[in-house]
Amino acid sequence: MAYEDTANKIRELAREALESGKAEVVIGFGEGTLPGRLVPAFISKPEDAEKLTWGPFAENNLARYLKDVKGKAAICAKGCDSRSIVALLKEGQFKREDIHIIGVPCEGIVDKTKLLDPGTVISCEAGNGTLKFETLSGSQEYKIADVLRPNCVVCERRNPVISDVMAGEALDEGPCETRYAWLDEEEKKSADEKWAQFEEETARCIRCYACREACPMCYCPTCFVENWQPRWIETGQEQTDLDIFQIVRCYHLAGRCSDCGACVSACPMNIDIRRLLSRLEKSVRDRFGHEVGMNIEEPPALNTHAQEDPMEQVV
Repeated sequence: MAYEDTANKIRELAREALESGKAEVVIGFGEGTLPGRLVPAFISKPEDAEKLTWGPFAENNLARYLKDVKGKAAICAKGCDSRSIVALLKEGQFKREDIHIIGVPCEGIVDKTKLLDPGTVISCEAGNGTLKFETLSGSQEYKIADVLRPNCVVCERRNPVISDVMAGEALDEGPCETRYAWLDEEEKKSADEKWAQFEEETARCIRCYACREACPMCYCPTCFVENWQPRWIETGQEQTDLDIFQIVRCYHLAGRCSDCGACVSACPMNIDIRRLLSRLEKSVRDRFGHEVGMNIEEPPALNTHAQEDPMEQVV
């Protein structure tokens, strides 16, 4: 289905959800201030459904906004968004009957860092597998498949795992043999080399917390970085504190991250936060056979205990 067809179906379903009382607000995507860019949009009137759209720049995980909604909400959910919704439901952040899920099959989201600086963009058109920019200095064209985010390239869940209605036909999906291929190369490195690579990434952190704000699973009323009783971390840009922030946040997401890539997209310093998160994701899969957000009845991976669980920490 073409992007505009998907957008039209989303508008139709959003309008119906508001008119029928299934939702008091619809969370979706609207046009941004720059051509082609999409931003989270919130509508509460059926006639405003025309403001909603869809495209390869729908980079936010909209599940991030559900916990702040009062009353019933409808949400446009990609595969990764839907897995976050399931994880949040299992953690008791809202009730299933208060959420109307408009499932959106996703062919992948564009990684802006893979695009050449187009200068002043006049228009952007996405369709038939291509992305076209018209700028003051000329035209640029990309194959969308060549400029997808890394997590989208190896995505195994292109369809929502949970939905009430669908804004399109389900896409082909299945296991990706190369999902963790980069780890094979990583494991050839020494511990010192791995740590040096990690610190090279974290050294660029400016403590803006955009990654935290973009993540649907970072919903603590008071984050550990802002807790002074006890004090977990100092303010400022000391390398140790930058390391602690990234490490502790990632460990908080063990068994909870849907690999949506929102944190990486939000980072103004292009820190590859996903490298550490993906390692934890693989560890949870290998050790507990758990994939985040796939089964609403299954308890979270770290909320269970089995006799056969590996316990290397026990001496």
